[in-house]
Amino acid sequence: MDRIVVRGGRRLEGEVWASGSKNATLALMAASLLTDGETVLRNVPRVRDVLTMMKILEALGVRCGWDAGDDHVLRIHSGAVSHPEAPYDLVRQMRASFLVLGPLVARLGSGRVSEPGGCAIGVRPVDQHLKGLEALGAKIRLDHGYVEASAARLCGAHVAFDMSTVNGTQNVMMAAVLAEGRTVIENAAREPEVAELAQLLTAMGARVHGAGSDRIEIEGVARLTGIDHSVWGDRIEVGTLLAAGMITRGAVCVRGADAALLDATLEKLRDAGAEVTVNGDAITLRADEPPRGIRVVTAPYPGFPTDMQAQLMAALTLADGSSVVTETVFENRYMHVPELVRMGADIEVTGRAAHVRGVRQLSGAPVMATDLRASAGLILAGLAAEGETVVNRVYHIDRGYERIEDKLRRLGAEIRREG
Repeated sequence: MDRIVVRGGRRLEGEVWASGSKNATLALMAASLLTDGETVLRNVPRVRDVLTMMKILEALGVRCGWDAGDDHVLRIHSGAVSHPEAPYDLVRQMRASFLVLGPLVARLGSGRVSEPGGCAIGVRPVDQHLKGLEALGAKIRLDHGYVEASAARLCGAHVAFDMSTVNGTQNVMMAAVLAEGRTVIENAAREPEVAELAQLLTAMGARVHGAGSDRIEIEGVARLTGIDHSVWGDRIEVGTLLAAGMITRGAVCVRGADAALLDATLEKLRDAGAEVTVNGDAITLRADEPPRGIRVVTAPYPGFPTDMQAQLMAALTLADGSSVVTETVFENRYMHVPELVRMGADIEVTGRAAHVRGVRQLSGAPVMATDLRASAGLILAGLAAEGETVVNRVYHIDRGYERIEDKLRRLGAEIRREG
């Protein structure tokens, strides 16, 4: 099993490019099921979750593969979709696989998807997905760990989510674009990944308005066409690389970024004392002193992203002063804390709040990754620690970061992959 070995103490400097957004790509791949034309996705990250979604689409009868001339261009042909069941052994690997249910019902009239898996960071039920699909006229049946949805014809409806749900919003959007009539989604997720999906669907011929706000209106159409789309830069990877610059008191420039999608992250990096500048698609962070202690509260977009919580916490372990990090999105997202404590961090968790008292130095240690973003946080801690840190179970990080060790090495980190 692979592991990442980091020898800390090196200041990161230089420029790297962000990969395309993993979270956005998964939804865009699911949307390819809505058309019998070719979907071409560019700037696709070659990460494990994308490879898993490719296998799921292939299990449904889709042909997909990498372009011969560019290994970050994915070509998807969904004309021969014939088997509306996403198998358990693939779906259990990531929650986003559940996104195929809405498109399957809209295109084929039925879909059968195993209840999803993914990172063990708390309860993330799919009840809101099902509530939305039922409102559109789908009949839902639970059968031995599978969710079955069927409808002779979906019809537009009013859908009001009980809570903000990114994947739930995306699933209902994809079902509604081929439904008959008008659909209104209230309390819709506002994340950029929802807005990007709407951009793709609109280019395919859908009529979607309001994505990026909490109210989305969709007028159903009879069919969608193929599309050629370039995936937006991964805002979480951008934030992770900038945080790596802060924890090592470095000077890091990340290109391929849209600063408008990172307002909350950049604000907290600045609050912690980093100098952050934006020039077009390039964001540069410079940190010459230890971070300042700050307060951080995770929230749905446009709030501070829960997917950046572990990385920022790692940096705050070395702050001059104390910080309080409050996790409001997931109830079990502090599993990285005991590993940081093994490295010498001073953190106490009380309920949903983590009290982080800055220390002068972290020490390298063997640690175990527990989820995708925790993996990144532990690698960042290793960059600043004295001695060698070994991060085990890095298959988690491979789900969402494309060879992160290569990008960090280009910035000057002493880091390698073993196994």
